This record gives sequence, C-alpha cells and structure tokens, in this order.
Amino acid sequence: MDKMHAGLIDAIKPFLDYYDNLDRVSYQKAIFIFLSNAGAERITDVALEFWRRGKQREEIQLRDMEHALSVSAFNNKNSGFWHSSLIDRNLIDYFVPFLPLEYKHLKMCIRVEMESRGYEVDEDIVTRVAEEMTFFPKEERVFSDKGCKTVYTKLDYYYDD
Repeated sequence: MDKMHAGLIDAIKPFLDYYDNLDRVSYQKAIFIFLSNAGAERITDVALEFWRRGKQREEIQLRDMEHALSVSAFNNKNSGFWHSSLIDRNLIDYFVPFLPLEYKHLKMCIRVEMESRGYEVDEDIVTRVAEEMTFFPKEERVFSDKGCKTVYTKLDYYYDD
C-alpha cells in the first residue's frame, strides 16, 4: 500500500462494498489483505507504552490501537489509503497491527534459522547474534530495528559453509 498511488485502491471498492453480486459474481466471502507501514509509529508508541508500564506485548488488544491505525492510514499522504473511500465508508473490517519484535522474539528467529539450516542450536551463538542487532529506542533497546530481516546474513558470519 505504501507504493500505491493514493486513490488507486478505491478501484476495488465495488468488490468490497455491500453488493450481493457484481457481474453475477459474489465477492462477499472474498478476503483482501492490504499490507502497509502506515500507522507503524503509532503501533510502536502503544507497544512502548505497554512495555514502560511493565506489561507484556501479548496484553495489547486490537481495540487498543485499531481506531488509531485506521485514522493514521487514512491521513497518511504517503499511503495508498490516503483519504480512501474504503476507510471512509468502513469497508475494511480489521486493521491488524504487526508489533515490533523484542529481544526474545529475535532470539526465536535466530534459533529457527539455525534449525532450518540443519545446525544444532548453540545458545552462545544465538545470544551473540542477537547482541549484534540494533534496537530502539537507543536508551532502552526494547525493539529490533530490522525485525528478523538480517538474521540470515548475521548467521553466515558464524557458519562458513
């Protein structure tokens, strides 16, 4: 959605609107998934707020951020959802936030990558790779800057095949 020109997404409005049939085809059971970074800052703010209050990210409920996400997507000029009639007319059922990954989640990614390569999981290497990653906010180092995206290449340093 971030690369899509604003307004273009409205072309699929008839498929999401409340019509029984469109050209004799029912789209009522169709599922459309739109991926966007719009609202990422708000997601991070909520997750960080929960963390600072000593709460687990698993305690964050959809209701804690869904409205803020839809408003953020609607008002983001760099998003294909900018002033979209899909949001304006409530045609999107859910805005599902992808929460930033914490240190423990990053370690899980590293273990999975090691196993997928056929290596025995070495907790020392898992910790060393995790420590090499960058986190934010800089003072608190709570969330991974890049998620698990660079785990693959970081492991290459430890395993020379």
